Amino acid sequence: MSNNHTKDDLAYFAEIILPLPIAKLLTYGIPPHLLNSIREGSRVIVSLGNKKLLTGIVNRLHQTAPPYATKNIMDVLDESPILNKQQLAFFQWMAQYYMCTIGDVLKAALPAGFKLSSQSKICLHPNFDEAHATFSEQETRLIEALKNGKTLSYQQVERLAGQKEAYKLLKNLMQQQAIMFLEEIQEKYFPKKAKQVSLNKSYVEDSNELELLFQQLEKKPKQLDVLLQYMSFVTEISEPKGNYFISKKKLLQQGISSSSLQNLIQHGIFVEKEITVSRIEQIKSLETSNTILSPAQTQALLEIKENFKNKNNVLLHGITGSGKTEIYTELIQEVIERQGQVLYLLPEIGLATQIVQRLQKKFGDKMGVYHSKYASNERVEIWNDVLSGKLRLVVGVRSALFLPFDQLQLIIVDEEHETAYKQFDGTPRYHARDAAVMLATYHQSKVLLGSATPAMETYYNVQRKKYGLVKLTERFSQTSLPKITLVNLRTEQRHKKLQGEFSRILIQALEEVFQHQEQAIIFQNRRGYASYILCQTCAWVPTCQQCSVSLTYHQFKDYLVCHYCGYHFKLPPVCQECGAHTLKNMGFGTEKIEETLQQFFPDKHIQRMDLDTTRRKHSYEKIIANLEKGYTDVLVGTQMITKGLDFGQVSLVGVLDLDRSLYFPDFRSNERCFQLITQVSGRAGRRDKQGQVIIQTANPTHPILQDIVAYDYEQMYEKELLERQKFRYPPYVRLIKITCQHPSESLVKESGRYLTQQLHQFLDVDSILGPQAPLIAKLKNQFRMDIWIKLAKSTDQLLLAIKEQIQEATKRLLTQKPYRQVRVIFDVDPI
Repeated sequence: MSNNHTKDDLAYFAEIILPLPIAKLLTYGIPPHLLNSIREGSRVIVSLGNKKLLTGIVNRLHQTAPPYATKNIMDVLDESPILNKQQLAFFQWMAQYYMCTIGDVLKAALPAGFKLSSQSKICLHPNFDEAHATFSEQETRLIEALKNGKTLSYQQVERLAGQKEAYKLLKNLMQQQAIMFLEEIQEKYFPKKAKQVSLNKSYVEDSNELELLFQQLEKKPKQLDVLLQYMSFVTEISEPKGNYFISKKKLLQQGISSSSLQNLIQHGIFVEKEITVSRIEQIKSLETSNTILSPAQTQALLEIKENFKNKNNVLLHGITGSGKTEIYTELIQEVIERQGQVLYLLPEIGLATQIVQRLQKKFGDKMGVYHSKYASNERVEIWNDVLSGKLRLVVGVRSALFLPFDQLQLIIVDEEHETAYKQFDGTPRYHARDAAVMLATYHQSKVLLGSATPAMETYYNVQRKKYGLVKLTERFSQTSLPKITLVNLRTEQRHKKLQGEFSRILIQALEEVFQHQEQAIIFQNRRGYASYILCQTCAWVPTCQQCSVSLTYHQFKDYLVCHYCGYHFKLPPVCQECGAHTLKNMGFGTEKIEETLQQFFPDKHIQRMDLDTTRRKHSYEKIIANLEKGYTDVLVGTQMITKGLDFGQVSLVGVLDLDRSLYFPDFRSNERCFQLITQVSGRAGRRDKQGQVIIQTANPTHPILQDIVAYDYEQMYEKELLERQKFRYPPYVRLIKITCQHPSESLVKESGRYLTQQLHQFLDVDSILGPQAPLIAKLKNQFRMDIWIKLAKSTDQLLLAIKEQIQEATKRLLTQKPYRQVRVIFDVDPI
C-alpha cells in the first residue's frame, strides 16, 4: 500500500485475521488517518460484536467494498509489520492442510505478549488538572463518574458512551492525560527495565572536585563506601570515555547501604537513569577455530551439499554417535557467513541442553533459543530479534516454525522421527517436520532431516527419490556400536534369578560398571512407583473420576495420580470397596526402579529423570550436569534420556519392561520400538570403549528384537512396509482421524454414527474405520468416539477437495439440534 493516500482517496478495506476459530476473514474499513500507517502483517485493534476489542493481523489491503456495512479499524499498533508475506502464506497453508481456521494458527503462532486485552479498568490520571482543560459533554460525564478514586471497566464505559464511541473517547482522554488504564487495552509485553548509576559528570571530569568530594565524605563512612565501591567498578570496565554508568543492582550487591546511595542521588552527587535491557542472556562467541571433522563427516558434508544442488530436502541417516551435530554446525556457519538465517529444530529443548550449550559457544549472540518454558516477554524479544535480523540462528521446538524469518536459507530437523514434533493438543495439530518442509518452499530454502532411525514416511520419500540421502555409518570416536544382549525373563524367573525387577545378568553388569568407575543408564518408559493398585481380595483398582484409566501410584507424595488430567488423591489404607487391608502395588515405574537400585547399591548416587523430576525451569540442566561431572552413577529415566544426550562415561544401558511397548495396539508399534531402543542404546560407549546394552524381555525371538540387535534399519523398514501396504496404512495412504467429544456417552456415540453416515455419501466403505471408542474412551470428563479415514495418495487439489467435503459433513452434524454441543476435532496425519 502506498504511503501517499489522502482523505480524498477511495475507500480502503483490510482483511483481518483474528485469533479466533472463525471460518472466514473479516473485512474492516480503514479510516483516513490510518491509511499511511497500516501495512499487511501489522497488528490492529478492532471491535467484534458489541463487547469485544481484539488484536487482529492485517492479511490483505484492498478497495473492494464487501456486501455489508463494515466497522472501521480503531488503531494500528505497529510502526512496521510483525508478520511477513511468507508467514501469512504459511499460516494459510497450515489452516487448509490441518483442517482448522487461520485464526487457530494465528493464536498458536503469536506469543501471548503480542495479544491485547479489553478487560480494562479506567481511572483518573494522578496528574489530572480539570481547571486547565476543556472537555466534551461525554468526556465530562466520564470524568465525573471517575472522581473520588472510582474505576470503571471498559464495558461500563461502553454503556455510558456507546460501543462505537468508547474507544475513541478513551483514546482522546488518554492523550490529554486525563485518565489512565490499570490493566487496559494495552500490550501484554513490557520491555524489561534496569537502573544504572554514575558519578556526576562534574566529579568525573575534574579531579580536584573529586578529591574535595572524598574529603567531604570522610565523616560519612557509609556514603564514602558507596563512592569507593563505585570507583572500583569504573576502573575495571573498559567502556568508551564519558560513559561511566554501571548497574545499580550490581553496585548494591557489594553490600553498600541502599539509603546512602539514594541520599547521594538526591544530592546530585550520583546520577540515576533507567534503560531497556534484554531478558535473553547474551553469550559472546567463545570458539574461533573451525570444527575438525573426521574423514567420514567431511565426506557426508560434501554429499549433503551435492544433494542440495538437485534436492530441496535431504535425509542425513547417521548412526548414533556419528557426529551429526558437527556437520550441522559447519552448514550453519556457512549460511551465517552468507548473511542468511538458520532454523534448528529439536524435539524437546530441555533435553537438548548439551547441543544448545555447544552452539552458544560457537555462535554467541547471533543465536537465540525459542521454546515454551520461556516467559511470554522473553518469547516476544526473540521474535523481535528475528524480525530485525539480529539473530541468524534460532534453536527451538516446533513453535519456532512461526517466527518471522526473512533470510531463511536452511532448516535442520534433528531427530526427525521423534513424536514430540507432533502437536497432540489444541489446534492446529501439525507435525513440525512436515510443516518445516512446506515452510522451506515459501522461503526457497533447504531442509536437512537428521536421524539414526528415520521415520518410515521419510525413508519412503527417499526411496521414491523425493528426498536426497546421505549415510554416516561410523561413529566419530571410531568405536563399535554397543553390543546388545537379550535376557529372557521367563528363563530368569524359572531359575529364580530375578531380583525385584532386575535379572541377575543386569545386576552383574552394573557391578562391573562400578568397578571400572563408569556410569549406567536404566530405561523404564513409565514414571511413578507402581502402574496401578490392586485389592487382592475383591480385585478393586482405583480409577480416575474424569478419565477411563487406572491411577498410577507415586510413593514420593503417597498419591494416586491420573497422568492424563492430573486428578489425584492420597493412597487409602484399605480397599474402598471391601475394606480389606490387601492393597498391592502392580507393575513398576521409574520411582520404584530408583528405590530398588538404591537398596542394591546404597553407596552409589542414583538419580531419576522423568516428568516429575524435571518440572522446574533448570532441572534438566542440573540432572545432565550431575551425570557429566560424574556425580551420578546411575541415571534412571523415561524416553527423555533417549534424546540428544552424549555422556562419555556411560558404558551400560539397561532396558526394562520392553514388552509393553512392543505389544501396544498400534500399527507403528514395531517401528517405534526399534527407534526407541536403538536411540537409548546409542547413549552407551560414545568414546573409546564399546558399550553394552542389556534388554530384558519375555520374547527374545521377536523379529523386531532381532533387527534391533543387528542394528538393521533397512530390514525392519522392508518388513513393515509390506505390512502397511497389505493393510493400507501410511506411507501408502493418508490418515485423518475425526474425534467426537461430549460429556454424554450416548450422545457422542450417536454423533459418531451420524457423521459416519454423512461421510459415506462421498467416501467408500473401505476408506472409513469406525466410529469406535479409542483405548481411553473418556478423557477429562469427555467421552470420545473416533472415525479414521484412509485416503489414497493423490494431488494436493483433490486432497483439499475431500477435506472440504469432510468439513461440510461436520457442519451438517453440528447444525442438528441434538449435536450442537458436540466438539469435533480433526487430526491430519495422526501418529
